[in-house]
Amino acid sequence: MQRRHFLVTSAGALTAASSVFGSPNDTLRMAVVGVGGRGANHISSFSALPNVEITAICDIDDAHLAKGVKQLAGLGKKEPQTYKDVRKLLENKDIDFISIASPNHWHTLMTIWAVQHGKDVYVEKPCSHNIFEAKQIVAAARKYDRIVQQGSQIRSSEAVRDGIQKMRDGLIGDVYMARGLCFKWRDTIGHKPVVPIPDGVDYDLWTGPSPMHQFTMNRFHYTWHWFWDTGNGDLGNQGIHEVDVARWGLGVKYPVKVSAIGGHFMFDDDQETPNTLNCAFEFADNGRRQMLEFEVRHWMSNGEATVGPSPQRATPAAAAPSDGDGAPPPAGRSGAARPRNTDSIGNLFYGSKGYLDVDSYSSYKSWLGKEQAEGPAAKDSDPMKNHVTNFVEAVRAHKKEMLHAEIEEGAASTVLVHLANISYRVGRTINFDSKTFTCIGDSEANKHLSREYRKPFVVPEKV
Repeated sequence: MQRRHFLVTSAGALTAASSVFGSPNDTLRMAVVGVGGRGANHISSFSALPNVEITAICDIDDAHLAKGVKQLAGLGKKEPQTYKDVRKLLENKDIDFISIASPNHWHTLMTIWAVQHGKDVYVEKPCSHNIFEAKQIVAAARKYDRIVQQGSQIRSSEAVRDGIQKMRDGLIGDVYMARGLCFKWRDTIGHKPVVPIPDGVDYDLWTGPSPMHQFTMNRFHYTWHWFWDTGNGDLGNQGIHEVDVARWGLGVKYPVKVSAIGGHFMFDDDQETPNTLNCAFEFADNGRRQMLEFEVRHWMSNGEATVGPSPQRATPAAAAPSDGDGAPPPAGRSGAARPRNTDSIGNLFYGSKGYLDVDSYSSYKSWLGKEQAEGPAAKDSDPMKNHVTNFVEAVRAHKKEMLHAEIEEGAASTVLVHLANISYRVGRTINFDSKTFTCIGDSEANKHLSREYRKPFVVPEKV
């Protein structure tokens, strides 16, 4: 055999193939799907790993493909194959795994198609666009016995993992509440007219499972986040990272009650999703009540504890860490570089013996007792490198238990995002039944659990 990948027809044979080809000296061949914003980070992160080769890239925009080819050339890598249609890419039997950095409405369907072709998947957050998809993506990973990781890279921060373990060991006592913050400077997107589809763009493929709309730049690259058909607002953009950490830190899975209020304040523009949102989740895991609070703000704001504005963190906008999907923070109304310290992104955990914070820089600090004496603290430098390394190691070993953000964990956190958005959209508290994945006694809320898919881009009822 000249290649580590060959065609197999059963889940059992797939498992056997993974164990045979588990040698660390084997080169894993991968493809990056979506190479515009976050995809550029995928290219740089995966190409830095030993014995991993980016064989192909895929994007519906020729301009993005050209940038991806140029980026790999600048990294000293050979020119990849290029695809516009992910279905054609998945027919390539030389590709062992893919990473997905497409818009949210494509994440689940691409993942299902990939595992059906025997490929492992690293998929960006949120792994699904709705709650139905959160169930289906896990079901597909299990049926086809594939390694699937959500791109929640803070899960691979050694510092944050240490902080979470210390909470598990009782550092701050009985942890009864987590609070997540997503205070991120977001300027108005304005109003954009209908215009011709740009040359080199396959807009039908970009639209995929969502309803077709006339083309405007606001419904396209990056700003698709702020439309319900393709995105999930900032709660499902930057906020999903902190929702995931909050749920992880509490040690809970699904809420029994969810309430969210907010709105689209201050700006008159095309955005559909709220730019300000207050969310509350109640859990009853193991018969014990716990709370998770989450807040999204879109403009100038203070911080809380050490999460947020502080002079030592001020850096020019161009040098600031990017959003979860690779887009740099906007410069603000003046267009000038703004300090990074206008953002407050992270988590606070409250217990009977103190409190602890985790910020988006992958560090944690703690304060103990009535005196709030400084407790243990640690910081990390490159959780993204750790996260893709963790994924590749799990692929080589074919052990999903090794993953730090295995798809079932990623999907559980994504469900919280969807439930809060549903509560906001129907305007009331909802009660969730995790056994049936439905909102109890609320037919209007249940209409938002799934969507009508545009054929042939249909997430299947049976994977």
